[in-house]
Amino acid sequence: MQKVLVTGASGVLGRAIVQAGVGTGLAVRQGVRNSSKANPAVESTHLDYGDPLTITVALEGISALVLMAPPLDANAPALLGPVVTAAKAAGVQQIVLISAFGVNHNEQAPMRIVEHLVIDSGVPYTILRPNFFMENFSEDPQSTGIREQNVIYLAAGDGKTSFISVKDIAAVAPAALKQLLTGVEFDLTGPEPLDHFEVAKIISKASGRTVVYHSLTEEQMLEGARSHGMPEPAVAYLAILYGVVRAGHAAGITPYPETMTGKRPLSFESFAAQVDWN
Repeated sequence: MQKVLVTGASGVLGRAIVQAGVGTGLAVRQGVRNSSKANPAVESTHLDYGDPLTITVALEGISALVLMAPPLDANAPALLGPVVTAAKAAGVQQIVLISAFGVNHNEQAPMRIVEHLVIDSGVPYTILRPNFFMENFSEDPQSTGIREQNVIYLAAGDGKTSFISVKDIAAVAPAALKQLLTGVEFDLTGPEPLDHFEVAKIISKASGRTVVYHSLTEEQMLEGARSHGMPEPAVAYLAILYGVVRAGHAAGITPYPETMTGKRPLSFESFAAQVDWN
């Protein structure tokens, strides 16, 4: 049976991919830095991008790799490049890279550089570029502000975003593996573009509370990130991301993931109704 290594398996998207893979009958190995955060019902291995030995061990007996970078990590090429090299050496037959929406329009973007590393590796590949996660509001980074203060603080202006649930992203990874979709790139979006005023209104309706979006200046948002200990390279990355949102470049709608999974992606209203906002 094909065995798939899922990196970043303890994160919000990684957990969803593990669950989706197991649910479709794939043999999954979780790659995690902290074993206590792994799904105890699924095989796991210690994986630290900074430790080459853990990469080699994690790839033993693996035929496919789902690869993702730590969030907002401008050092992604240096971290993931050795994993791609090791995957080729280990005979991995397919790499599914979780990239980011819109990076193909900026050749200097860290994840675009990683895309080229994967494409140029010679290993059959599938590149998935999901838009911003709906779960950014129900889990970190926005959940605390919403649950404790009924506020969303971001420098998104009135730019719209076609938010997508990690459940819909996760369903694409096993589909790409089972359908052997290689040499292709897919931009993944939700079904509708929303600005953050609309997001706050939908969450208000679902939670029974009045949640308000405060549109910050970019500098206000970045100073807030710094005050919470965010490293400067991640702060710069954050600035780029929300500059894209304000410019309207995150509003696009694509036919994916529906054409791959046969299922219409979750609307933000449906997502919000499923969340416990208390």
